Amino acid sequence: MKIYLSADIEGTTGITLWEETENGHPRYPYFQQQMTKEVAAACEGALAAGCDDILIKDAHDSACNLIPSILPEEARIFRGWGSDIMSMMAGLEKDFDGVFFTGYHAGAGMDTNPLSHTMNTRNNYVRINGLIAPELMINSLTAAYFGVPVLLVTGDRGLCEWMQRINPNVETVAVSEGRGRGSISIHPNKALRLIREAAERTLKKDLKSCLFPLPEHFKVEISFKDHFRAKGAAYPGVRQTGPAEIVYEADDYMDVLRMLDHVL
Repeated sequence: MKIYLSADIEGTTGITLWEETENGHPRYPYFQQQMTKEVAAACEGALAAGCDDILIKDAHDSACNLIPSILPEEARIFRGWGSDIMSMMAGLEKDFDGVFFTGYHAGAGMDTNPLSHTMNTRNNYVRINGLIAPELMINSLTAAYFGVPVLLVTGDRGLCEWMQRINPNVETVAVSEGRGRGSISIHPNKALRLIREAAERTLKKDLKSCLFPLPEHFKVEISFKDHFRAKGAAYPGVRQTGPAEIVYEADDYMDVLRMLDHVL
């Protein structure tokens, strides 16, 4: 059994401030460790359920955040960026049995994480087919494109509830709850236990029941905070629909990823 794990940090237990996510800041090392421990807990649960191959994509900022020595020996880690449109999902292929997302966060336009954003902090929202699209949606659609189910999501409560509304079969672990500029988190050790248990539990399900729905057509709308970014978002098929808004439509999701890679 092969599992792909994409790890972000803004949905890690306890994180509230941008400084806590930034390498080089005194607040960062603690949350770097907690991020790694949560990834390790998900891996341990998968291994207990019989998984024998785990590829971890470090998917925050430099993509060199996770501490390899804390991870199980059975795991492989993809550090750095693959310089391709797969971005936070680089290395995923159709032969994986499932995808885990750890440390994920609410998207731009959502109010359930003080650090809500989508790919960067320069947009008000990204919408796909009318839905606010957090990074979780962008990456879950990538998994769906390859026919790989989304089995586990950990992060803030709003994001977990968002996924549950789309597919209630997906295991979620809400480790924090955004309250304006702050957040309420569970104990970090409890988070590790819940993540480990959820990772083991989800692999005993009918995995195909956890497939994220893949539409036949995609309409992407992006609203930028700065109007000039809409004018600068020149890409074949992109239409500017307002001072700071653009729209793009496609049938192939890989075309959507190419556009997002260019524009965001």
